[in-house]
Amino acid sequence: MNTTLTRTPAPASAPPARPPLPWTTAIAAGVAVLLAGVPVSAVVQGATWVGDAVLVVGAVVIVGLLLHRAGAVVVAAGQLVAVLLVLTARFTASGIAGVVPGPAAWGEFGGLVAGAGEQISVGVAPVAPTPEILFLVSAAFGLVAIAVQLAAVGAHAPAAGGVPLLAMFAVPAALADDLLPWWTLVGAAAGFGLLLLARDGARRELAGGSALVAGAVVVALGVGAAASFIGTTGRFEGTGGGGGGGSIGLSPFTALRGQLSQNTPTELFRVRGLPQAAYLRALTLRDYVPNAGWKATRPDPGPALPGTVLPSFGGPQTTIDIENTAFRDYWLPVYGVPVAVTGLPAGQWAYDESSGTAYTSRPREDGPWSERASLAQPTAEQLRAADGPGSPGNEYLNVGGVDRRVTALARETTAGRTTAFDKAMALQDYFAGPTSQFRYSLQTAPGGGDDALVEFLTVGKAGYCEQFASAMAVMLRTVGVPARVAVGFTGGVVKGDYRSITTADAHAWVEAWFPGIGWTTFDPTPLADGRTITPPYVAEAQAQADPGGTDRQDPATQDARQRPVPTTAPAAPDPVAPDVTAPDPATTSSVPAWPFVVLAAVLLLGGAALVPAGLRVRDRRRRLAAVDGGGPDAAAAAWAELMAESQDRGAPTPPSDTVRSGARRLVHEHQLDGGAQQALRDLVGAVEASWYGGEQPAPGELAGPLGTVRTAIATDRRLSLRERLLPRSVTRRKRTSV
Repeated sequence: MNTTLTRTPAPASAPPARPPLPWTTAIAAGVAVLLAGVPVSAVVQGATWVGDAVLVVGAVVIVGLLLHRAGAVVVAAGQLVAVLLVLTARFTASGIAGVVPGPAAWGEFGGLVAGAGEQISVGVAPVAPTPEILFLVSAAFGLVAIAVQLAAVGAHAPAAGGVPLLAMFAVPAALADDLLPWWTLVGAAAGFGLLLLARDGARRELAGGSALVAGAVVVALGVGAAASFIGTTGRFEGTGGGGGGGSIGLSPFTALRGQLSQNTPTELFRVRGLPQAAYLRALTLRDYVPNAGWKATRPDPGPALPGTVLPSFGGPQTTIDIENTAFRDYWLPVYGVPVAVTGLPAGQWAYDESSGTAYTSRPREDGPWSERASLAQPTAEQLRAADGPGSPGNEYLNVGGVDRRVTALARETTAGRTTAFDKAMALQDYFAGPTSQFRYSLQTAPGGGDDALVEFLTVGKAGYCEQFASAMAVMLRTVGVPARVAVGFTGGVVKGDYRSITTADAHAWVEAWFPGIGWTTFDPTPLADGRTITPPYVAEAQAQADPGGTDRQDPATQDARQRPVPTTAPAAPDPVAPDVTAPDPATTSSVPAWPFVVLAAVLLLGGAALVPAGLRVRDRRRRLAAVDGGGPDAAAAAWAELMAESQDRGAPTPPSDTVRSGARRLVHEHQLDGGAQQALRDLVGAVEASWYGGEQPAPGELAGPLGTVRTAIATDRRLSLRERLLPRSVTRRKRTSV
C-alpha cells in the first residue's frame, strides 16, 4: 500500500451548533394522529372527545420538543407522564394539586376503565360520551401519539408511524355499524401523507408527494364506491343458502341492551292505525347454543317487499302506517301476521314466512311504509284445544346440550299441566307471576359462570328481557312445546294521533307454536313501568286461575305491587332507566386496572425503543462472525462494520468514496493514532486484495486489525444513550455491502 496515512490535527473551530428542534415533524405527527382518529366520531356521540384528544396529543408534542435533546427514552417517559397528568386533571377529583395522581386517583382510574369496559360490552355504536368512554379515548390518543412521535421524530422513520396510525383508524372502523363516511378515509390518508412529507429533507418532494397522496386517496375512494365487495358491514356471514345455518354478524341482544342503556331514549317510529298496543317484531331467534345463547340465522328466501306476503290469507285485517324516524338495521319490524307491505323501495327487502322476519342484506333506513296485518288473538280455550298435525320444524324443539338442571326445573314448574298452553302459562307465572322470586334489572349483565342459563335460574334470578325470554323459550322446548325468541319493541306511548316507539321500548319475548293457530306471544319479563302487553288469552287464563283476584288484572295495582316499598334506606336506582355513567360497584375491581395499563404501555414503548439497538447488535455479530470465518466475505464485513461504527458517531462515509478515501476520512474524523492507522492500512490492503485481486483473508486474520480500529474509534467519541438506542447506521442506513 503506497499511500501513507498520517494523523491530521483537527482545525480549531467553535463547538458544533446544536441541531434545531424538529418542530415541523413533531407537529405533523400530532396532527396525523388526530386525523387518523377521525373515525372515532362514528363510535362516540358528539364532538366532546375532540377537545380531549387535542389536549392530550398537544401535551405529547410539547413535552417531546422540550425533552428532545435528552434522548428517546427520556422523551417517551416524559410524554407518558404528561398523558397521565392530563388524564388526572381531566377525569379525577383526587389528584394532588389537581394534576398529580395520588392513591385515590388510581382507584378512580380503575373505576373508569371498568365502567368503560361495561359500556363497551353492552353498547351499540355510537355510544354516549360518558366520562368513562372519554377517558378511554383520551388515553388511546395519548399512547398512539407517543408511539408515532417515537417513530417519526426519535427514529427519523415516519413511515413506521403508519402502524399505530392504522390501529387508531382500524379500531373504530371495525366497531362502527355502517361503512365509514368518505371524509374519515380522506382524513386518515391525509394524516399519513402529512407524516411522510413533513420529515427532514422532504421539502423538495412536497409538490410531488402531495400530488401522489391526493391521487391515492381519490383512487381509494373511487374503488370503494364502485366495488360492492369493499367492506363487510351488513353482509350475512356463514355459508349455505336459504335457511342454512350461517350467523349474522350483529348480535341482536347486544343491540337490544345498547338501546335500553341510552340515557335519553331516541324515538324510532310513529305508528298510526294500530287499534291497541301490540308487539312490533323485528326478528326471531331459532337456534340456541348452550353457554353461548341464541343466535340469529340466515333468513329463508321469500316474497319481495313491497308486495303481498300471504295471497290467500283470510280473516279480519288492519292497515297500519309506520313512520320511520331513526331506525336503521337489517330488519323491517312488522306487526302480527303481515299480509302485505307497501311503500318500500323495490328490490331491497324480502320476507321470510318461516321466521316471521322481513330483512335486507345491508342496514337501511327506509320509510314510511304501510302494513296490512292480521292481529287476531285466539282464546285460552282455543289454545288449550290446539292439537293435530303441523309443526314449525324440529329445530324449534332442539335442546341439545341444555343442562339437566334446566330440564328438571321446567318439568317441576309444569307438573300437572297437560296442555301446551297451560305449560306456557305455568312458566310465564314462574317468572312474572305474583309469587315469582325473579326481578327485572338492566344492570345485570349476562352470566359468567359455567352455564349462564343455570346461573340465572338458580343463583341470580335477576336480569332484563334477554334472560327472561331466553330461559322461558328453552324451558318450553324441554317440555315439548316448540318455541323461539322474538326481538323488537313493545307498544310505545300514545301521543296525539300516533304511538311513539323509542329505544326504551326495545324488548325480547317468547313465541310458542300451537297446531292450527301458529306462533303465539308470551312475555315472561316482569316489567313494572307499564310497558307490558297482556294478550287476551293470557288475561283470560289468569282470571280462570284466580277468579277473585282482580289485583292481577289491574295494571295500576300490578305496577304498585312490583315497585319497591319505600324504606328509610336510600332508594335503589330505577332498573329500567339505569345511569350508565355510574358503573355498578360489582363490576369495579378492587384492584385498579389502570396501573397495569400503564405498565403494559411502558413495556410496549420500551420494547419499541430497543428495536433499532437490537438490529445494530444483530448486524455487528453477523459481520464479526464473517470476519472470524475468513474467506470471500471477511474483508467486506470488516469494512462495513468500520463504516457503521463511524456513522453511529455522526461521521458517515459517502457511497461514492473509494476505500482509501474512506480510510483517510476515518483518520481525520476520529483522530486515529499510529497504531490504529497501521491496523487500518492492513484492513484497506486486505479489502483491496479481496475485491480486486481475489486474495481472501484466512480465518481470524482480520480480527486483530479490526478490533484495534474499532477500539480507537470508540475511544475518540463515546456514544450517548440516544445514539445507542437509535444507531444512525440502522435508522439512516444506506448500505451497499454486508
